[in-house]
Amino acid sequence: MTYAFGRLNGLGSLPWHESESVGNPSVSETVATYMTSLRRRKVRAGETATSAHAITEVDATHVYKFNNKPEIAQIKEYAPRSRKAEKESHEWGGARARRLLTLAYVLGFLCLLRFDEVLKIQIHDTEFVSDTLTLPFRKTSQFGGVKPFYLHLFPPHLAHLCTIRALANWLYVSDIEDGFLFRKIVSGDRVSRENTHMTSECFLEMFRNNLLDIEIDPAPYGTHSFRRGGCQWLYSCCRWGLIRICDWGGWSTEFSNLTIVKYLISYADEPSERREDYLNPNRPPTKKCFSCGRTCHCI
Repeated sequence: MTYAFGRLNGLGSLPWHESESVGNPSVSETVATYMTSLRRRKVRAGETATSAHAITEVDATHVYKFNNKPEIAQIKEYAPRSRKAEKESHEWGGARARRLLTLAYVLGFLCLLRFDEVLKIQIHDTEFVSDTLTLPFRKTSQFGGVKPFYLHLFPPHLAHLCTIRALANWLYVSDIEDGFLFRKIVSGDRVSRENTHMTSECFLEMFRNNLLDIEIDPAPYGTHSFRRGGCQWLYSCCRWGLIRICDWGGWSTEFSNLTIVKYLISYADEPSERREDYLNPNRPPTKKCFSCGRTCHCI
């Protein structure tokens, strides 16, 4: 609502002043009070707030292994078949569809992208020489100026999260040379020649079918599961700090009401690492910690 009034109707983000009829109507004390009371009434009525479950690295590993089984990963020649013909439970998608999903999964997971951003990526947004991905805009950067994502080839034990492998596999089987990277998969596991991107609804249906393949109930999961899961993985497993995660994911750092964040995030501080090396597994070891003996970057 705030976005609609502020951006679409050009009313900005200033609080609403009824006497002067200026500002954003959704940013007002009346609306804030109503939303607080509404939340309280819902809790009393027994409703609980729910959000999409995060995809974990373990989940990503199981999906990757299933999609790369020899009998499933093999590209098959197009053969028309009757719609009434019986199908196995895993035949909702062929090898091309699963390669598309693999690339979409790792981009959403590693780059902390919203899925409307993932599905709108075009070939010219990727730079194959330097392995970078630069989006023309994001929800929080409507007019460009988005920092590039520097992607690197991961070691074999992280193949299920490797964007370079996933991108190479998808481009090889899809024959896409320009336009949108993620296109609709039509009958016979063929890639649509129309230069239109896959819809979020279509992707979500395929994603949930993929979860059923590995016997996971898809109901609690949504397109936000990868962004949430990637953030948790970078923080818990890779031990990224809050500053790095905010910088990498493009999250707003306007947390002026939290004193601790003022100490953690400051535009006056110089970055301690190059953005290009965030996901680089081959960068030189860091300074040895004499408490725990670690010299790695945990990636």
